[in-house]
Amino acid sequence: MSGTTLTEKFMSNLWDDPLSSSNNSNESPKTSNDQSKVTTTEPGASSVEPVKAEDKRVINGLTDVNQLAPFKYPWAWNFFLNANKNHWSPLDIKMDQDVIDYNNALKAEEKHVFHNVMSYLTTSGILAMRNIGLAVMEKMTAPELQIYQARQIYEEALHTSAYQHGVEAIGLDQGDLYNQYRLIPEIDQKIQMSNRYLDPVMRPDIDLNDKDELEQFTLAYLFFSAVFEGNWLYHGFSPIFSLQRRGLMKKSGELLQHIMRDKALHCSFGIRAVKQIIQENQVQLDPAKVKNMWLEAEAAEAKYVNFLFQTPIENYSADEHMEQHRYIANQRARELGMAEPFPGAENALPWLDTQIKINDNDHHQDSHVDEHQGGALSWD
Repeated sequence: MSGTTLTEKFMSNLWDDPLSSSNNSNESPKTSNDQSKVTTTEPGASSVEPVKAEDKRVINGLTDVNQLAPFKYPWAWNFFLNANKNHWSPLDIKMDQDVIDYNNALKAEEKHVFHNVMSYLTTSGILAMRNIGLAVMEKMTAPELQIYQARQIYEEALHTSAYQHGVEAIGLDQGDLYNQYRLIPEIDQKIQMSNRYLDPVMRPDIDLNDKDELEQFTLAYLFFSAVFEGNWLYHGFSPIFSLQRRGLMKKSGELLQHIMRDKALHCSFGIRAVKQIIQENQVQLDPAKVKNMWLEAEAAEAKYVNFLFQTPIENYSADEHMEQHRYIANQRARELGMAEPFPGAENALPWLDTQIKINDNDHHQDSHVDEHQGGALSWD
């Protein structure tokens, strides 16, 4: 599919598009006071010059990281504003029908898929939260980026609570599900690949003025944004969405739809930030390393998916999943301005991008009125 994707169309309907030309300029938002003209006149006031937007950098900046305006990256601020428009709570989604479906309608092979997808997601959500907090946010030197990433950290915690909400409601064995990635090599190998890319750049003493460490950090952030969040997680919900499309586990699917909408912003923000880092620091990523990243990610996904679908399920196959994985990888590479790793891959699941469109009133229709009186939840 060429041109604007369905995801982008739905995002533009849900929010002001943070990637539109009108929001991508580097001009500072207009304010009533021009800070570039501020002078200090009080006795004893500091003579330090005000921060200038042009002096800011995504990383390796030398300006005051505590001063938000003037903006150099208004697009990052727009991401924060749009994320706030997408605020939601998993507690609003009642899981009663999913309990019935899981216990009475799902076949053994469908329970196998559901259980192991949830096992991977629960581990990945915490890994994503730690990565943004330890590997990325503290390295940023422009506060408008840090503020969105603070929201992103919160959303990863929210996603973990959403998975837990579903696990508890359905009555899955939590000890077994959360420990599954340690016992199932096909799940663990994806986590271990993620750790190989991300752990080295979580060091607080990493020197991003060093050419080699800067390249490693940039590649790690690219992996996190384009592969881990932009493909493995974004596409990782698809098997459960396939059940939802058949009228099964509809509320679990709804939880994941909300998470997917957050992930679309996470991925877009990360890719935009990576491109900015490359531009500002003249980073020259090794094409062989980038190509190997895509190939290794595909191989890991293939092993995982073959484990999930040891026995096929209705209306979804491992082959379709892997073709979609390659299609999304190409899409992320194009967004980065890089060569497609899998030329010719086709959109095997054309319905996937439409999952980002949610009727936000649906889950309120079956909520108890007294739980939402005054805009607050009542806690038992």
